[in-house]
Amino acid sequence: MIKKAKFILLILLTFFLLSTFLTTSFAAESTSSISIYSPSCILIEASTGKVLYEKNANQVRYPASTTKIMTAILVLENCELTDIATVSRNAIHSIPPDYVTCRIKEGEQLTIEQLLNVLLIPSANDAAIVLAEHISGSVSKFSDLMNEKAKEIGCKNTHFVNPNGIHNKNHTSTAYDLALIGQYAMKNSTFRKIVQKTQYTLPATNKYSKEDRTFKTTNDLLIKNTSKAKSNYYYPNATGIKTGYTGEAGNCLVSAAKKDNMEVIAVVLGADFTKEGLSEKFLDSIALLDYAFDNYAIRTLQEKDSVLQEVEVSGATKETQNLKVLVQDNIKTLVAKNVTIENLEPEISLDKLKAPISSGTVVGKITYHLDGKDYSSELIAQNDVLPSSTFSILLRIGLIFVTLYLLYTLLVPRKKNKSKRRSSKNSKAHKTSRHYKTGGKHLCTLMNNFE
Repeated sequence: MIKKAKFILLILLTFFLLSTFLTTSFAAESTSSISIYSPSCILIEASTGKVLYEKNANQVRYPASTTKIMTAILVLENCELTDIATVSRNAIHSIPPDYVTCRIKEGEQLTIEQLLNVLLIPSANDAAIVLAEHISGSVSKFSDLMNEKAKEIGCKNTHFVNPNGIHNKNHTSTAYDLALIGQYAMKNSTFRKIVQKTQYTLPATNKYSKEDRTFKTTNDLLIKNTSKAKSNYYYPNATGIKTGYTGEAGNCLVSAAKKDNMEVIAVVLGADFTKEGLSEKFLDSIALLDYAFDNYAIRTLQEKDSVLQEVEVSGATKETQNLKVLVQDNIKTLVAKNVTIENLEPEISLDKLKAPISSGTVVGKITYHLDGKDYSSELIAQNDVLPSSTFSILLRIGLIFVTLYLLYTLLVPRKKNKSKRRSSKNSKAHKTSRHYKTGGKHLCTLMNNFE
């Protein structure tokens, strides 16, 4: 019994060691090497939304001017860039001192495109009010629209009360939710174009005759070191997005960067400055972006229009019976760079293939299962598959039999009806004959009486 117990223990230990060393993992190496100052942050891959790193990502905090990402989303979805908005008195006088404005004037008329540029580049709070009133008539109604959109995007802990992020204890969000909002916004080409700009100048208008209202971006990740400008935080692969700051919120940044066909989004909230006076929001963002590009990559599992396999189709001509099956779409996935996926086997399901088949017809599906997620594409026919003559003859014979059967089922009830009618006529004739016979007997009797 002791030997048997030792043997079983040895087997269990062997399985444990094998599972420990041979199990495939698609995660990157430990994230303990990242040093993040900010109390809350998150890093996601933009195309999949996969979380690559997080720290208190669902902690409810003040978003400050990163709020304006949502404002821009609603503006782009509800307005034309050429629409004209008029600056109200409220837009000018509702902004507290020390908050950024773009020095617009009451009654001034500006295009939606102009207002979007000053909303996102210098973070103008007055422009946010103008846009909100233009769309919804009031800030409160626009805030309702913002909250509806947040839920639609998938935000779980976000509540907006204004379009610019001016501090309000009820105006809150999380790093996770802001990453979703940033991910959604970056799908819009106009938004992407604006948040990559480093400066913008408002033109002369009906209320302002000069063109001296030039504003620089607040996102130092975009600013190159030149003779005219200097930045300690320039990030060559940066593609946006939006900074934010209030005394209560601290320094906030929703950033994005793209490299080697992979785009990532990082969010840091509540950052401060280091002892050396460096901005933690930029240092943290760079650390997160570097971590993503150092450890992850987009890998292609199958390329669009690649030939997956060649199959022989029954009932086809000799010339067309070999059907090439193509992958309809690119199948790409995000994996850690230290992971090998070349030996990953897909699940392939083909339909029952019979001639004829037209080029481009969906004939099956291919799916890869990776980290609990499915990556798939439909399979299509590359070429036409024509039916053979034998198959055509059999098909015609089959059609003839079907036609005859249908005719048979239609005609049989009619024959039965005729039989019934004939039976009815015979019955009537029989009754008539009996009547005549009976009548004849009476007639003979009458005639005998006369004799």
